[in-house]
Amino acid sequence: MSAETTDLDRRVRYLEDRAEILDCITRHARGCDRHDSELLSSAYHPDAIDQHGHATNTGANYADWANTAHAATSQVHTHNITTHTCDIDGDTAHAESYSIVVLLGTDGRTAQFISGRYIDRLERRDGHWRIALRRSTVEVMFTADARVVQSHFFTDQGYPKGTRDHRDLSYQRPLRADSPAPALWGETPPA
Repeated sequence: MSAETTDLDRRVRYLEDRAEILDCITRHARGCDRHDSELLSSAYHPDAIDQHGHATNTGANYADWANTAHAATSQVHTHNITTHTCDIDGDTAHAESYSIVVLLGTDGRTAQFISGRYIDRLERRDGHWRIALRRSTVEVMFTADARVVQSHFFTDQGYPKGTRDHRDLSYQRPLRADSPAPALWGETPPA
């Protein structure tokens, strides 16, 4: 092989690894928001450690803990991944991902905004990158007035509301314009 081919292979491998690592981080966020235990667990190695403050869970137990905590404190939530850096060394990577988490309270009138970071060590095992250790930080947190989502000004607009299950629009394949949303703001979702 020529030096150019070897360098190209190395750069392509790096880009593939970066993409798979970021996919893992975003898979975690989506799994949290949809309460999809299988998807959420797939972001972790089973023996991984996740530390959210004093709460420490293994990768195998994290989804149950996260879904229970989110269900107890919010109606819906979004985990938004923003700035992401990643250092890869063979089959180990260290990543820092900034996150903005917004949780609509169970009262439907308040929302919590949490800005923090996920500090991760990921490992490639059996050809797949997954989280081996996650430590979450909280940098800023505040409560905001969210009553507008209950007002006719908003509910009359007919926006879909996310659901915490596979009925959510993001699981519809193919996504069609004439497929009804499982839930709308201002309506009680069907059981």
